[in-house]
Amino acid sequence: MWRLHRAAVTCEVCQSLVKHSSGIKGSLPLQKLHLVSRSIYHSHHPTLKLQRPQFRTSFHQFSSLTNLPLRKLKLSPIKYGYQPRRNFWPARLAARLLKLRYLILGSAVGGGYTAKKTFDQWKDMIPDLSDYKWIVPDIVWEIDEYIDLEKIRKALPNSEDLAKLAPDFDKIVESLSLLKDFFTTGHKLVSEVIGASDLLLLLGSPGETAFRATDHGSESDKHYRKVTDKEKIDQLQEELLHTQLKYQRILERLEKENKELRKLVLQKDDKGIHHRKLKKSLIDMYSEVLDVLSDYDASYNTQDHLPRVVVVGDQSAGKTSVLEMIAQARIFPRGSGEMMTRSPVKVTLSEGPHHVALFKDSSREFDLTKEEDLAALRHEIELRMRKNVKEGCTVSPETISLNVKGPGLQRMVLVDLPGVINTVTSGMAPDTKETIFSISKAYMQNPNAIILCIQDGSVDAERSIVTDLVSQMDPHGRRTIFVLTKVDLAEKNVASPSRIQQIIEGKLFPMKALGYFAVVTGKGNSSESIEAIREYEEEFFQNSKLLKTSMLKAHQVTTRNLSLAVSDCFWKMVRESVEQQADSFKATRFNLETEWKNNYPRLRELDRNELFEKAKNEILDEVISLSQVTPKHWEEILQQSLWERVSTHVIENIYLPAAQTMNSGTFNTTVDIKLKQWTDKQLPNKAVEVAWETLQEEFSRFMTEPKGKEHDDIFDKLKEAVKEESIKRHKWNDFAEDSLRVIQHNALEDRSISDKQQWDAAIYFMEEALQARLKDTENAIENMIGPDWKKRWLYWKNRTQEQFVHNETKNELEKMLKCNEEHPAYLASDEITTVRKNLESRGVEVDPSLIKDTWHQVYRRHFLKTALNHCNLCRRGFYYYQRHFVDSELECNDVVLFWRIQRMLAITANTLRQQLTNTEVRRLEKNVKEVLEDFAEDSEKKVKLLTGKRVQLAEDLKKVREIQEKLDAFIEALHQEK
Repeated sequence: MWRLHRAAVTCEVCQSLVKHSSGIKGSLPLQKLHLVSRSIYHSHHPTLKLQRPQFRTSFHQFSSLTNLPLRKLKLSPIKYGYQPRRNFWPARLAARLLKLRYLILGSAVGGGYTAKKTFDQWKDMIPDLSDYKWIVPDIVWEIDEYIDLEKIRKALPNSEDLAKLAPDFDKIVESLSLLKDFFTTGHKLVSEVIGASDLLLLLGSPGETAFRATDHGSESDKHYRKVTDKEKIDQLQEELLHTQLKYQRILERLEKENKELRKLVLQKDDKGIHHRKLKKSLIDMYSEVLDVLSDYDASYNTQDHLPRVVVVGDQSAGKTSVLEMIAQARIFPRGSGEMMTRSPVKVTLSEGPHHVALFKDSSREFDLTKEEDLAALRHEIELRMRKNVKEGCTVSPETISLNVKGPGLQRMVLVDLPGVINTVTSGMAPDTKETIFSISKAYMQNPNAIILCIQDGSVDAERSIVTDLVSQMDPHGRRTIFVLTKVDLAEKNVASPSRIQQIIEGKLFPMKALGYFAVVTGKGNSSESIEAIREYEEEFFQNSKLLKTSMLKAHQVTTRNLSLAVSDCFWKMVRESVEQQADSFKATRFNLETEWKNNYPRLRELDRNELFEKAKNEILDEVISLSQVTPKHWEEILQQSLWERVSTHVIENIYLPAAQTMNSGTFNTTVDIKLKQWTDKQLPNKAVEVAWETLQEEFSRFMTEPKGKEHDDIFDKLKEAVKEESIKRHKWNDFAEDSLRVIQHNALEDRSISDKQQWDAAIYFMEEALQARLKDTENAIENMIGPDWKKRWLYWKNRTQEQFVHNETKNELEKMLKCNEEHPAYLASDEITTVRKNLESRGVEVDPSLIKDTWHQVYRRHFLKTALNHCNLCRRGFYYYQRHFVDSELECNDVVLFWRIQRMLAITANTLRQQLTNTEVRRLEKNVKEVLEDFAEDSEKKVKLLTGKRVQLAEDLKKVREIQEKLDAFIEALHQEK
């Protein structure tokens, strides 16, 4: 009974506190009292077990709220039914005295405890700036030498001193036992105490079914307020959601402040305040490793098992939008329903002072805070995608590498793949669907790749294609993160909200996942900013029924939580796999080095780029050697080549028609006219052609000439390609022909042979030209008439019927020439008739055209032999030439003609040599340099022109060494970060 009596007294005090707290401003409700204070009031109630309610909240391992301490939930104040005042003033007085006392004591204890707890919470929230200790001036780290921090710390009160301020609860219990003698109550008081005890029990225990305040007075004054179990659960869930969102906002605010501070620190370092070189970030080092690996093994076979985040999903499911929310910028081309992602895009996210983007192979930075730079970046990505796609294809496996830096970005590497399609539409290549599947599988089959599976929540789940593909590549879901996009549309359109819960929990698909997330990536307007989308997303989830009904957890929503989760998973897999990959590359390097030593022990390991540089130097040296060719050599080969080109024209069109004239005056007139026409129309152009061909021949000779033991045939294809391309690009100076025409015309106008030596040289030149023509004519006659009697007897050769006819015709024509050695060059019609009748009399049928063709060769041989005899006579004709052949039967005008031709050739060769050495060789060298520069930038050209096992082995060896060095540096930096 005394225990019951004490409990009644105590609960009367609590009831008085509850009644008066509703009318006093600033008073504390009972549920807000400290746990120790509440235990005092109800320490002896037989039915009350005072325990703090345990709110069970399960946070996902990727949630950003896992490290935050849970504070007490603040339940909304509940209004109870009317309770009439009691006139029991002693109890009221005792209650007020106890209330005043315990308010003072509770405030002291609670204030000290709360202050210490708040200090610990804020200390945990402060970001870890240990990586930036070097930024702080050294004097800060030496401050303990000037200030005794230990002495200050000892002067501050510790937790034990604060505990001494707490009241002696044993004495409080004794005081309460003394007060029980002053309060004696009957059955009515006991019932009131029981009612107050029930009220406190209901406030403290979440398992009851109703809140009630009972008045045991008259039946007319009894009021009950019943609250259903569902309403209370909804209220608790709403309070829990508000608390989580509150802490989420606090965390976002602190992270924003931290981001601004880090940005400020990095900006100051960029300005050179600390004069220390900022180390390359960890994610940048890792991205470089992946870039080298992609060049080494584009098919991503077993040699590349390093993690990256692979973003896959159906077309228009929102992959690009999710990536943009993570990168915090609208960086990708957008289209309404059409395929925009036509090749994989590797995006490396890293932290930096400025929000910028740049490509791996370009130095231009795009400022992502400016709309014009964003538009230029999207246009550049679209151009690169179209450039990668080959003709006749829709997508390409070639990867575009993009780095995005900015304050607060999560460090990771993501690869955006083309959307998976179900049907090939018009305008697409027939194999587009299979190509997209093969590209996606190539990336996802990497056992360490994190698969970010994007599913459109606004369409039926049965229409999804990508989930089957992901379940094939990762059947156990150990590296898959499922993301449901467009949840706002799904909540609005889906008739059964539980269907969304089934999707998020992975019950609707056969696919398993490591984590499930729901995001909103905007209202469908492409002009929305990232900040507007983030605000819309937070506002939607704050008011969403999916959270209020516990279909979604707070850590499963927003792209921010998704970004944190993916980053944590990414770095976890990186730490688990990178050292194993480094060991495998060490073994590969050892095997390649052993193979090189066994096959090429005396050669240095030069990869394709190094070999190209070596060949480039050799080619440039050979071009320079053109300038060392002597002038005499140039003029000799130019003069000889030019005469070979024009000799036929000179003999056939100038000399022979002029020589068949009747007198010397007609001969000279004909020669001058024909030389003038030749000079004006053909000769300069022929001369330039000859000079250009001569330069090509000399250049080719230097390029292809073996260099003895030092010659490396691995460069032959490259040199040949450089030579052909340089010659194709080279064009002779257009002004060369005009200047050359004047020089040649003046040279041919001169008829003055100054000495006997020049005269003899002209005769020698004429004899060589005529003998060459005579030899060609005799060969033509021999082919016409067939083998002579000697060849027929010795080599058993016979003439054909046509050759027999030609031979008989030739014999008949030679008889005619013997009779008239001064016969003109053309046969008269009666002479043709005579020859034909003579042949018919011997039984040979002959056509008049055959007689003319045979006569042309016979007369030509006769004329050339006569001209050669005349050359011998003209050897002593220089004296008559000086007298202008006056009173002389010997006329040597043909010798003067050949002297004019010979002098023109010499002057032309000298002029062309000057142009070659002074201008054209340098221009050719410039063209060669341009060709080499173009080839240096064209990797496909180098692969095509520098081939062989030696090149490929050196290429692989260098790549493996580079990968291993970068991996070792990355692992070292990773250990230092730990």
